[in-house]
Amino acid sequence: MASSFLGFTLLFIGLYGAEGFRNLYLSRCVFNSSDLKDIEYIYSTYYNKVELARFSSSVGKFVGYTVYGMKQAEHWNSDPSVLAQRSHSKERYCKHNIDNWYSNILTKTAKPHVKLSSETPPAGQHPTRLVCSAYNFFPKEIHVTWYSDGKEITSGVSSTEEQADGDWYYQIHSHLEYTPRSGEKITCVVDHASLENSLITNWDPSLPESEKNKIAIGASGLILGVILSLAGFIYYKRKHRGRILVPSN
Repeated sequence: MASSFLGFTLLFIGLYGAEGFRNLYLSRCVFNSSDLKDIEYIYSTYYNKVELARFSSSVGKFVGYTVYGMKQAEHWNSDPSVLAQRSHSKERYCKHNIDNWYSNILTKTAKPHVKLSSETPPAGQHPTRLVCSAYNFFPKEIHVTWYSDGKEITSGVSSTEEQADGDWYYQIHSHLEYTPRSGEKITCVVDHASLENSLITNWDPSLPESEKNKIAIGASGLILGVILSLAGFIYYKRKHRGRILVPSN
């Protein structure tokens, strides 16, 4: 299943009175599939951020949470037309929008972009800390595993939760703290619904790309300095040889 317990929410907010008292009416749909039986419609009324009463399609009636809210719930529950209107919202409001979500968004997947890097560990801890980061994937569920020479590593492994980027994509960061051995092959394996096969990334113990770039820039600057110095020396020698010495009286 592409997603679980997602919510579609629509807010209706009104301000009344000079002092800015706020009435809030909130309709939302909680679902884990597009089947009508897996959908719950909830309608709530609030006053100054306090929920007064709520209708749930699972309960089939209004429930009050304050003294005033209980009076309102009793009044609404006594009106069959009000209950019928809220009950029909599960199919009219929720089912319609959820079908659109599943067809346009929730059935789509995005493959993760994986980056394997190293971090400087805190003093007194393991000499090496690797980070396997997966970016821009959807849906949320993902599995990251570490291997050493083909065998799964279970100790020294920690991971963040899947972090939402706010644009339907997620990211996750898995950390491995270990003592490197000569010739050891460390691998990060990512499994996701968007992938036909596991995404395998091997750790390259050579210098990271940023350090390589720094060295390349430094070496280029050094070579350029030598060339400029040599060109200046040659120019000076040629100019000196072409000079005619005039004897003084």
